[in-house]
Amino acid sequence: MASSPTDYPVQYFKADDGVRLAYRELGTGRPLVLIHGLFSNGWVNWIRYGHAALLAGAGFRVIMPDLRGHGESEAPHDAAAYPPDVLARDGAALVRHLNLSDYDLGGYSLGGRTTLRMMIAGAAPRRAVVAGMGLRGMLDTHLRADFFRDMLAGLGTHPRGSGAYMAEAFLKSTGGDPAAMRPLLDSFVDSEAGELAAIDAPILVLCGVDDDDNGSAADLARSLARGQLAEIPGNHMTAVLQPGLGAEISRFLLAA
Repeated sequence: MASSPTDYPVQYFKADDGVRLAYRELGTGRPLVLIHGLFSNGWVNWIRYGHAALLAGAGFRVIMPDLRGHGESEAPHDAAAYPPDVLARDGAALVRHLNLSDYDLGGYSLGGRTTLRMMIAGAAPRRAVVAGMGLRGMLDTHLRADFFRDMLAGLGTHPRGSGAYMAEAFLKSTGGDPAAMRPLLDSFVDSEAGELAAIDAPILVLCGVDDDDNGSAADLARSLARGQLAEIPGNHMTAVLQPGLGAEISRFLLAA
């Protein structure tokens, strides 16, 4: 496991609206942009449990942004800073900032949805990985967004061991800002089945075998023209801890 976030220097770029966004890099070689999940950050999702090191060792330049509102990125509280699909636009801005033309792309949970929203908007990675995401989480974002709205509204009151309690504990562990998370939830955009089917790139849908937080990963893989499914042990919270997450991403990307 990685020792500390301070061992991995942070770099910054400006989003289209001027918000200062952070990213870290590890390794040299083929560019691979990996986007973290809600309440997380690039270090926790990709570096802490060894996935980035594994991928860097396999020959990738692993680029890990902190989404706006998360990690070392700015976290505005103004709802105007979170228009629809802002995370996909931020991802596109990072690709432009780094002058990437031939690259791979992936993400976990919200990062997986952001990956597909970027591709719907025109991003053209060689291959993509969508982890911790199912078809329902793409077609109807409001179910999960409402869960998190309720969780944020009831901070400090959730029964121990409940899903909301675990989500709150994770938010606290990453130093997340509830006042930024609330308007961020309003930026989520539902995808259409036809938009998903029109994506013409090989995509790995990678999910914990016990993870149904965002619906069926198998259904999402079937909805994509060139989708394929892989499963690893764990649920939505624990699959990201598994060495198999990085290993499956590496296997898929190196198969090209």
